[in-house]
Amino acid sequence: MESLSKQVRTLYWPETRLLVRLALPICGAQLAQAGMSVVDVMMTGRQSPTALAAVSVGSSLWMPLMLFMTGTLMGLTPIVAHMLGGKRHAGIRPAVHQALWIALLLGAISAGLLWFLVTPVFQLMAVPEHVARSSAAYLSAVAFGMPGIALFQALRAFSDGMNHTRPALWISLVGLGVNIPANYLLIYGGDGLVELFGTWVPASLQQLPTLGALGCGIATAISMWTMALAMILYTQKGRAYREVSLWQQIALPKWIGIRELLVVGIPIGVAIFVEVTLFTLIALFIASLGEITVAAHQIALSFTTILFMLPMSLSMALTVRVGNTLGQQRPERARQVAWNGIAISLLTAAINSSLLWLTGRWVISLYTPDPDVQALAASLLTLAVFFQVSDSLQANLAGALRGYKDTRVVMLITVVSYWSVGLGGGHWLGRHGFGEISALGVHGYWIGLIAGLSTAALLLAWRLHVISRPE
Repeated sequence: MESLSKQVRTLYWPETRLLVRLALPICGAQLAQAGMSVVDVMMTGRQSPTALAAVSVGSSLWMPLMLFMTGTLMGLTPIVAHMLGGKRHAGIRPAVHQALWIALLLGAISAGLLWFLVTPVFQLMAVPEHVARSSAAYLSAVAFGMPGIALFQALRAFSDGMNHTRPALWISLVGLGVNIPANYLLIYGGDGLVELFGTWVPASLQQLPTLGALGCGIATAISMWTMALAMILYTQKGRAYREVSLWQQIALPKWIGIRELLVVGIPIGVAIFVEVTLFTLIALFIASLGEITVAAHQIALSFTTILFMLPMSLSMALTVRVGNTLGQQRPERARQVAWNGIAISLLTAAINSSLLWLTGRWVISLYTPDPDVQALAASLLTLAVFFQVSDSLQANLAGALRGYKDTRVVMLITVVSYWSVGLGGGHWLGRHGFGEISALGVHGYWIGLIAGLSTAALLLAWRLHVISRPE
């Protein structure tokens, strides 16, 4: 008992404090970036239904591309964390430079896809012509910002790996602060300025055009580059990065460094892409079940997504802590750090489940006054109470494994669990039922989610046990 008490004082409690201190700024940064999407939807929705539809459809194309880039560049975090833990500061700068070259390449490829492939995709999706035209204009503007957001994410991964997660929070808030006025000015134009400030607005500003969805895309691109430039300036001037001398001399692209990042990062990008497409495909499958079902599903998913920000942030912080400890050549300590993080994720899941249970109906009422939608959304949140545990566990188990640079196995487990068990099983339950149980509709899809997340959690726990056990 005395030994356990000593471990709590000397290991688990200090690690918990450090993990939470790293995770909270990450959570704030994620919420700030999510806030940009909320602002886009709210402002374009007030301008016109066409603009709202164009931004909604367009976001479903550029967001997965951005998340794939983000996931791939997240491979830099454990690489930097390992070097920092091992006090190999000289290796950090060239590793970051290779990530910046990859970021520029991924950003350019993403921009090209948004410029040249959206029209065929819209035709395949049978998007109405006027919405497709507006959405294509929106995406053509967003495309200019893709290299910028890629550079920001690469530098954020570097900063996180250096145990400095607050810069991403403050710079994400700067991006949100730029996004709101830029959106207003470009979406509503001079008419919006007159409505807000009155007729004393100078005549030249009153003549600004109303750009709608295109203006929203331009504002998004401006915000992306603002965040990138702010992060470049901060990493250049910040005291925390002086030992790295990041901008002293730019290293040319080298295949060895690029290969290491891609080997670690691409599986992370694929895993995140698989998770995003899981929810996208479920939304498409339930579209035929009626507008009440779609609305209830979207409300329940929106609330649970907000709550998931904290477990996801803990996962990213856990990657850093495990990577730092392994870099110090302390595998036994790394194992303890990893499982302590998993225990914290269980506590987080309990808090989230309690919030869902206690505040679910009140939060639903903020989204809609419709009693049918409220009742169905409440039943879905009841199911969500149960998958908080498996969702938080699988996220943090994956985070710990990324600290070990074990990303390919995580990717394979994610694909099998999400698509085969989660999507496949959910679709079968939703459309056909099981045995004597008739088709469960949207509830079947959510039960499939629980099964998929639980499968992922079990398999990832097994993998962490295997890879972290003493040799």
